Amino acid sequence: MASLGNLKFISDPKTVAIVGCPFSGGQPKVGVDEGPIHLVDAGLVEQLTELGWQVKFDGHHQFEDISAESDPPIGKLKNPRLVSKVTEAVAKAVGGHAQQGQLPLTLGGDHSLAMGTIAGTLSKYPDACVIWIDAHTDINTPETTDSGNIHGMPLAFLCSLADSSSTKIASSTEQTPFEWLDSVHLDPSKLAYIGLRDIDAGEKAILRKHNIAAFSMHEVDRYGIGQVVEMAIDRVNPGREKPIHLSFDVDALDPTVAPSTGTPVRGGLTFREGHYICERLFETGLLVAVDLMEVNPSLKDAQDVQATVAVGCSLVRAALGETLL
Repeated sequence: MASLGNLKFISDPKTVAIVGCPFSGGQPKVGVDEGPIHLVDAGLVEQLTELGWQVKFDGHHQFEDISAESDPPIGKLKNPRLVSKVTEAVAKAVGGHAQQGQLPLTLGGDHSLAMGTIAGTLSKYPDACVIWIDAHTDINTPETTDSGNIHGMPLAFLCSLADSSSTKIASSTEQTPFEWLDSVHLDPSKLAYIGLRDIDAGEKAILRKHNIAAFSMHEVDRYGIGQVVEMAIDRVNPGREKPIHLSFDVDALDPTVAPSTGTPVRGGLTFREGHYICERLFETGLLVAVDLMEVNPSLKDAQDVQATVAVGCSLVRAALGETLL
């Protein structure tokens, strides 16, 4: 059983609130909305209970009142109204759990959902920092994006690099998407990446301009994962006193480890490197929220799907206290 007592910001009894978000609107590939269902069906609730957590899970969010109809692009942005409405709903759900002293565990779904999860965390912990584990930086703005897929932009909105004015609509009768995010701000100095290896030119310029802590696979190879994690924490949380939000995209792992994901990139984190990150962040006692995103059970055969889902559950367990000894 895990030792949960060192979690500084989580109330007793230690409760993890699973926020299942079967959502794919931030990118074009079908199936990523099935990821949360597969993770829960694989026994995740029972696994976390065995670690000593009280588990709150009331079923997956279905966003029944949110329709994808009549959602033409705004500029390059695809599905802007749908993504905005869903992420706002996620922010309220995550923020509600955080306000009760619970640890929200959000299962995605595509990574556009992080606009909601991190906004929810910041509503309770405005000084929180974010450790973002991903092959991609997901910090394109509406101006720099080539694809228009919003799962590649959540951090641009969260860091106020893209505000709602970039999605203005000619009609004065329609609310501007992402306007709700205007009151949310993640300071770029509180963001650190680990595992990067596929970054657009516009994103590289943004990282340099704002001096964002970014540790690519080059740094992992050079320094080793242990030192890289400490370097990342030192950049965003040097006093080791601020709350930490962990957002983990499974495509950070090498495709040989987690093959069933939408945007795999060769040369990623090993199984142990991914797990070490989660284990170390739990050890800090500062975790207040965890995201696991981009498991897509529709893209590979049954064996690869099973392997990816199993790794996803294992990463969550590591982030919530499972140890090797």
